[in-house]
Amino acid sequence: MEHHVSFLFHPVNSLISMLFGAPPQWWQEAMGVAGEDGVWLPDHVVMTLLVVATIAVLLSVVRRRLSLERPSTLQQVMEVLVSSLRNMCNDVIGHHAGARFVPFIAALTFFIFISNFFGLIFFLQPPTANTSTTFALSITAFLFYNIVAFGHHGVLGWLKHFAGPVWWLAPLMFPVEVISHLARMLSLALRLFGNIFGEHTASGIFFAMVPFVIPWAMMGLGVVGTTIQTFIFIMLTSVYISEAVAQEH
Repeated sequence: MEHHVSFLFHPVNSLISMLFGAPPQWWQEAMGVAGEDGVWLPDHVVMTLLVVATIAVLLSVVRRRLSLERPSTLQQVMEVLVSSLRNMCNDVIGHHAGARFVPFIAALTFFIFISNFFGLIFFLQPPTANTSTTFALSITAFLFYNIVAFGHHGVLGWLKHFAGPVWWLAPLMFPVEVISHLARMLSLALRLFGNIFGEHTASGIFFAMVPFVIPWAMMGLGVVGTTIQTFIFIMLTSVYISEAVAQEH
């Protein structure tokens, strides 16, 4: 069933209010919850914190149980995942440059997949069904690959790329390139938001209409959609990084 908030929304905000009192107006305005009594954090922030905590616990468990002789099932799954991400980065970014970007791509993978997966659990809410989260992810990816480009080519060298190969077309090409790069943020954010929000809403509607059978089928499709949307985001981010470190620039 679709819920407007997760089961943690009220307990978390009640706990914070008990510790720090009523939230100030300026804080609520900054959090986008102005006028909601006793609300310190919006639900997508609460769910984002839960995603971060889940990842921390998961990786901590894997790290403590690392074994060469008797690897656990979880360790083997993580090894396959990290190996696949390393191969993808090497294929897309390049064998000499791809390995150093695996941690960033892996962080995006874990966060986006678990966030999307929360949408399949009826008492949770997917943080990625909120534009604040998806734009935060897309802006992070945008800033990351541009910082990488500045470090690889220098500020002037990367900006020269925006001017195009023909100098007399630079006044036309530069604004077009800037707009196209800014549009990447919009594309990454809205694609992820639209798909996850749509899947979560559709699952809630089907569950309300037919409580059995069909929702289970929707959950199966949701797992596929969750995986695909995660892959699209990290693949596009890898492509943008590959452009940032390409030698021809």
